[in-house]
Amino acid sequence: MSILTRQDEGPICRLQMNLPDRLNPLSDAMLAALQEEFGALAKDPSIRVIILSGAGRAFCAGHDLKEMTAGRAGPDNGAAYFSDLFARCSRLMQTIPRLPQPVIAQVHGLATAAGCQLVASCDLAVAADDTRFGVNGVNIGLFCSTPMVALSRNIARKQAFEMLTTGQFISAPRAAELGLINHAVPQADLGAKTTDLARTIAGKLGSAVRIGKRAFYDQIEMPLDQAYAYTGDVMVENLADEGTIEGIQAFLEKRPPNW
Repeated sequence: MSILTRQDEGPICRLQMNLPDRLNPLSDAMLAALQEEFGALAKDPSIRVIILSGAGRAFCAGHDLKEMTAGRAGPDNGAAYFSDLFARCSRLMQTIPRLPQPVIAQVHGLATAAGCQLVASCDLAVAADDTRFGVNGVNIGLFCSTPMVALSRNIARKQAFEMLTTGQFISAPRAAELGLINHAVPQADLGAKTTDLARTIAGKLGSAVRIGKRAFYDQIEMPLDQAYAYTGDVMVENLADEGTIEGIQAFLEKRPPNW
């Protein structure tokens, strides 16, 4: 059994974490599988959108605590293992926004600790309305410091800090209000809503979305004047694209673009 399955449907790639009996933890093997698959997808121009989901009852329950406990063995009390683990996890979370394709998290059941971090690291997220989100490490004495990075870049500071310090779950509707996810929908509509969003994006000019995604994450870290200077150059780059030239001409001629 593969712990990560892939199914391509035209320009849409569906990745599913497949350890349902363990709530799809970000184990060493899962981190490696996701990193490898994302690396392959980054080089695949035929794929325009990626949907990431979890099999079974939950999206992702975070790191594998049994694996982490085993990693504590050794003279350094596991420091070297933990340092490597969080470096690998951080690399994965940074890979997602750097991919040329938008990544949509399709979330159900539970997304906790590093699982919530994974949702926050995706470009978009759609969740079943009975999903619970949390950064609950503080409940076992481990503050979710690395999940905090992605979380605090998605929602307001005070809301993020409350989640981090109380260890309490929030509902999918609340997550949508805070900006952690885009949509909270009935479980029965989750697949259709996510697919509809993916198809809408996949129907746009792929090169424009790739250029735009890269620029979105680059400019958001810049001072205002630098952001405008940078994105002006990006617009010039985008306007030179043959597909963009066709798109503008099609609009002027009142016809669908020939992409």
